[in-house]
Amino acid sequence: MSTTTSATEPRRQQRKNPSDGEPASAPGQQFAPPPKLRRRPVLIAASVAAISLGALVSLWAYQSTSDTRSVLAVRQTIERGEVITADDLMTVNISVDPALRPLPADRAESVVGKYAALDMSAGGVVTQDQVTDQALPAAGSSVVGIALTAGMLPADQVRAGDKVRVVVTTGQQGEMPTGEPDSIEAVVVGVARDETTGNAIVNVQVPTDGGPLLAARAATGKVAIVLDSRE
Repeated sequence: MSTTTSATEPRRQQRKNPSDGEPASAPGQQFAPPPKLRRRPVLIAASVAAISLGALVSLWAYQSTSDTRSVLAVRQTIERGEVITADDLMTVNISVDPALRPLPADRAESVVGKYAALDMSAGGVVTQDQVTDQALPAAGSSVVGIALTAGMLPADQVRAGDKVRVVVTTGQQGEMPTGEPDSIEAVVVGVARDETTGNAIVNVQVPTDGGPLLAARAATGKVAIVLDSRE
């Protein structure tokens, strides 16, 4: 019995205490390699998008700054026909659409003393179409307001400065005219909308002698406007 025990003890000691001083690994055990860093496509795409967005914002800010212009604007509302004074105007630096044709700030002297051809709202930019050398009504002329339903004038075509003819009609219930209808030549000086009835209010300028006649015909509601060529 003693011989068998002494023979197995060295083998147990060898398994527990290897000669190199390092712990022995279990049979079949392997050491895992260090984890590899994996790239995430989502994070890469997000980074590229953020860089691109920053570049676009910088470009937009640069263009907005470079397109800023100093133009004339209305400080307080000016009614049509009023004389424009220096106190009515102010200078603003804004980015505007060139199609509006705003007047540069250095054109203020050419505007002061002239007349407002249209109503000019406070805060709006000043354009050449809003300014006229002539008072309204001009000397020897009268302005008559005509209320018209949608079918009595070209839709969204009549504007200030247009030459028109105010034609006398028979009304919706009248007979068809047999001859040349009576008409009065006029110039449009303003167009507005009656919020209550929805009718268009067209202000036209006519010779002083024709003002009373046109006003009487317009009061009957039996008139229409014909737009002539702008050439």
